[in-house]
Amino acid sequence: MEYVSTRGGAEAVDFEGALFSGYAPDGGLFMPQHIPSLDRDTLQRWSSFSYPELVKELCSLFITAELVPRNTLNDLIDRAFSRFRHKDVVHMSRLKDGLNVLELYHGVTFAFKDLSLSCTGQFLQYFLEKKQKHVTILVGTSGDTGSSAIESVRGQKNMDIFVLLPKGFCTQIQELQMTTVIEKNVHVFAAHGNSDEIDEPIKELFADVNFARKYNLMSLNSVNWSRIMVQIAHYFYAYFQCTPCLDTTPLPVVEIVVPTGGGGNITAGCIAQKMGLPIRLVAVVNSNDIIHRAVQHGDYSLSESVKTTLASAMDIQEPYNVERILWLLSGSDSRLIKMLMEQFSVSKRIKLPEDLHRNLSETLRSCSVSDEDIVRAIQRCWLENQYLLCPHSAVAAHYHYSQPDSIPRCCLAPASAAKFQDALLRADMVLQLPPELTVLTAMETRSTPLERGQDWAQVLRGQIEAAAQQQEAQGGQLAPLGK
Repeated sequence: MEYVSTRGGAEAVDFEGALFSGYAPDGGLFMPQHIPSLDRDTLQRWSSFSYPELVKELCSLFITAELVPRNTLNDLIDRAFSRFRHKDVVHMSRLKDGLNVLELYHGVTFAFKDLSLSCTGQFLQYFLEKKQKHVTILVGTSGDTGSSAIESVRGQKNMDIFVLLPKGFCTQIQELQMTTVIEKNVHVFAAHGNSDEIDEPIKELFADVNFARKYNLMSLNSVNWSRIMVQIAHYFYAYFQCTPCLDTTPLPVVEIVVPTGGGGNITAGCIAQKMGLPIRLVAVVNSNDIIHRAVQHGDYSLSESVKTTLASAMDIQEPYNVERILWLLSGSDSRLIKMLMEQFSVSKRIKLPEDLHRNLSETLRSCSVSDEDIVRAIQRCWLENQYLLCPHSAVAAHYHYSQPDSIPRCCLAPASAAKFQDALLRADMVLQLPPELTVLTAMETRSTPLERGQDWAQVLRGQIEAAAQQQEAQGGQLAPLGK
């Protein structure tokens, strides 16, 4: 299994190469050269598997046994899920009016990103220990990625992690989950800008090939293929939970509704669909609706500004994983994707070619949801079920409530409602915080401010260089990873 850039200008790499990369050297994103196809017998066999078993099976299709022996892979994944609060790791809640909610938030930070990042952290540690090397991880976060990434690598001597959060755009709990981690290898920056603005200095550092190579820069945002790979399991588990019988021909279809920000999760769904899973995908967004406009009209263009919404982790205007989806749906046409993405980089707007738009609209349905819709969905779900949704899960529930048909449907729930007290208050709801979150308010915090007018990329460079000098003084290895 080799991985190629969506833009076609980088050498193919194996899983280890994709894992330790951010963007590909040509600015694209790594994708598997071939998507495995699963037959009915495989789906039948997998249908009784637990969530961790599905993750193991799927990862083994994308990671060769020569790189990571199967028994070792299984052990790494078991270790990754050992800190989850629910015995099944994820849980399906079956509510009134056919509302099925797949709870993906039973990890340490109460967010779905714990699932993929806990595995990715184990994969990184496995390769770094074998090579006795050190990496520098750069992460921009709109809320949950930062804390999940920190938890996956905190305290590890062969990794330093630098996290940029958009000050004032995260909830208090999300911010505290990052700034209360006082570890030598954790460096948090509170930037006075939005989610898209904090991506710019990160892209700049990755684009500096010499700097990136010298300090072994890598990303744990969903530009990292490992994140996408693990998330494919959500769709298989959701499908099997919603399908009582696989004996019919054709196999029954399940609609899976995906709250969508940067597009990593919906990309995993597109890959699951490509592998032969009979699912219908719905990308639901908030008022930052670039994906919705692309699906409906082929209009992939920025709005004037990022809109602040109750579903704050989805307040994103440039969902970079759309590049992966377009590559997949174009038949791996890297020349076309390179042209489109370079055009978008300059003008911030493109009109999708007719064939590509048709493939996109046939692959995805889409829906844009307002704050008022979010509030009403939270209130209705509570009234009918005494069950509290986070605002992102409520985006998916709103879509479900608006549909007249009775097709089996599953809404992915990316975070616990406990992390979004302000949104709950808007819906006249109050939730007692679990003790793991309550304790954060009394803990020491540490972060470095990034003010408007500063050269954020230059500040990051200086901090990364200082951390590397400290690492070398302690005998760490900073040689390029190589093979």
